[in-house]
Amino acid sequence: MSKKSAISSWSGGKDSCLACYKAMLQGYQVDYLLNFISSDSKRGCFHGIESGLMKLQAESIGIQLIQKEVTADMKKYEEEFKDAVRALAGNEIKQMVFGDIFLLDQVNWVERVCGDIGITPVEPLWNNKPEDIVNEFLDSGFEAVIVSAQAEKLGKEFIGRHIDKKLICELKERRVCPCGENGEFHTLVIDGPIFKKRIEITKADPILKEGFWKHWFLDIKEYN
Repeated sequence: MSKKSAISSWSGGKDSCLACYKAMLQGYQVDYLLNFISSDSKRGCFHGIESGLMKLQAESIGIQLIQKEVTADMKKYEEEFKDAVRALAGNEIKQMVFGDIFLLDQVNWVERVCGDIGITPVEPLWNNKPEDIVNEFLDSGFEAVIVSAQAEKLGKEFIGRHIDKKLICELKERRVCPCGENGEFHTLVIDGPIFKKRIEITKADPILKEGFWKHWFLDIKEYN
């Protein structure tokens, strides 16, 4: 039986990466990683990862990355999202992989928008316990670092830390979701079973950005 072709929604973080990996194990052929970047900052909309770093990530994995610039307006974003998926899907691809875990509003949005354009959402992580998901991520051989965090939830010392079993315990003690599903923190995957080459971060500094919420970010200056 031939594999079903799919697009994978891609942020560069652990949940989208694990969802993509699990979909591949389930028999899907992921033809594209679809990533949205801010038209202002040229960085990932939700994780703040620099676009060139995600291109290197995709090259290390060996799947073509498609990056689309989007605006901050959510109504416009929905149409931009639909246009991007339509352009890739054509007649061959009818599935798209997402890394949603338990946010019902998000999965409802995914189902509605995908339904509008005739795409079936694939949700390999949905309704699994966050701690089980992050442990599966680690046990599968993936490696990720924290690249952003809400300052009121996690301090400067967490920025740049590798996801590991010790960190999971610390997050639970702070009553922070081990997957950061509520936006408490975001990650960058640097290695794993689908990577042909590990990404090395050689120069980076934590910086504090103030806005509606204070966020710590890992300013990654050099990598290879």
